Amino acid sequence: MIRVGLVGFGLGGRVFHAPLISSVEGLELSAVVERTTDHAAGRYPGITTYRTLEAMLADPSLNLIVVSTPSGTHFDLARQVLNAGKNLVVDKPAAVTSAEVAELMHLATKKNLLFAPFHERRWDGDFRTLQKLLSDGALGRPVHFETNYDRWRPVTRAAWKEDPSQGGGLLLDIGTHLVDQALILFGKPQAVGAEVLRERAGNGSDDSFTLRLRYPDLSVTLSGNCLASLARPFYYLRGTRGNYWKFGLDLQESALSKITRIDSKSWGEEPSANWGTLSVDVEGGMVTRPVETIPGDYRLYYAAVRDALLCKAPVPVTAIDAWRVARLLEWAVESSAKRREIPCDWSGEPK
Repeated sequence: MIRVGLVGFGLGGRVFHAPLISSVEGLELSAVVERTTDHAAGRYPGITTYRTLEAMLADPSLNLIVVSTPSGTHFDLARQVLNAGKNLVVDKPAAVTSAEVAELMHLATKKNLLFAPFHERRWDGDFRTLQKLLSDGALGRPVHFETNYDRWRPVTRAAWKEDPSQGGGLLLDIGTHLVDQALILFGKPQAVGAEVLRERAGNGSDDSFTLRLRYPDLSVTLSGNCLASLARPFYYLRGTRGNYWKFGLDLQESALSKITRIDSKSWGEEPSANWGTLSVDVEGGMVTRPVETIPGDYRLYYAAVRDALLCKAPVPVTAIDAWRVARLLEWAVESSAKRREIPCDWSGEPK
């Protein structure tokens, strides 16, 4: 049994990490850091509550520490965890700069410890479905791909998300997921052009972005905003044989917010009304049909972390994955500021 300590019990810790850890055989949610409250103990009887990270790190029984705190704190807390000789999962973004991610990479390698960024959206049902469609060649050669993370949120829910110095902003938040998915699907782009904006009234972090990734024979557009009451397709893929589009978001987050562990045998299954649509050319005629969504399952991330710690499988999300995302987001910010496309020079990747 791998005993796990969770740092932070806000939205990320309560909705994502605690239920998922508790749902994976071989992992035990044993302790949590809450500075002043005891919410975790109320939901998970028997869990140990620590008031400081230092107190948690002094517990020799804990083999894996999960950091789920405001983004701007990730680097310092992750460094403390690794320096204490503990394996690490850190919520996205792993750090707010690529240089910080590289430093954590080197530290983890030096101490022979696991450092796994939490990019759970790879296990969204619609993303898994999209991967299969591309793998099967159902649309021919892809020529254009869009992801549109549209939502209506005129008021920010968490104060730190409005503070760039604390890692706030939609680009670091949702942009991390969308860029990670694009890199998984299509690899590293040649260049990026971007607009990173604030559209809501008042001062604060960015709340809207559009990234255009340039590949030799493919264009990719990733966007997110907080002022869309009418959403566009979440995924829209055009290929030489046809198109695929998918509306709506994976349902796991909303379901996880209501439970402390996953018991449903139908977890991650999506109603047929939410399935995406595939339209392909078959012998000169267009055939359009719904595509059943592969069930999403964020538990697979933590099952893979368990297996990596037991030396049975590779790390599910590597540190270099987090570095590449962070670097691409930095180029996007530069592109927005200079109002021009920025070449992506990947030669500086840390080893």
